[in-house]
Amino acid sequence: MAEKRTPGAELGLAEYRTLAAFRYTLRRFLQFSDVAAAAVGLTQQQYQALLVMQSRHGTLSISELASQLLVKHHSAVGLVDRLEEQGLVRREPSLSDRRKVVVRLTTRGARVFGKLAAMHKAELRRIGPGWARFIKILSRPT
Repeated sequence: MAEKRTPGAELGLAEYRTLAAFRYTLRRFLQFSDVAAAAVGLTQQQYQALLVMQSRHGTLSISELASQLLVKHHSAVGLVDRLEEQGLVRREPSLSDRRKVVVRLTTRGARVFGKLAAMHKAELRRIGPGWARFIKILSRPT
């Protein structure tokens, strides 16, 4: 039997429930990430910055970082300042353009990031099957 849809609504009740469950699962993962980052003395945004840097072989410009984090340039500068104070990153002149500065993970930054990344991977492995189910349901043609 086909699910009844409210006139004008694009989704049925089951789809709304799936969206709500997906959103809840996403929020729980983000909460896990907040707690994991705090356990090593970082904020969620600092962890995200380290993740972006590591995905770029440990080096990128502040402008690129700002773009990847969807923040303004001055916010990325402040974030890098705080990471630098913790010894997790360092600024260096760009090899391709001496007018630019790049940010590079330090050995300590790579170690802290590696610990957090492993924790995140384990959590994603744990919740992955549920996410796969959400994606499968939400990807069905309507």
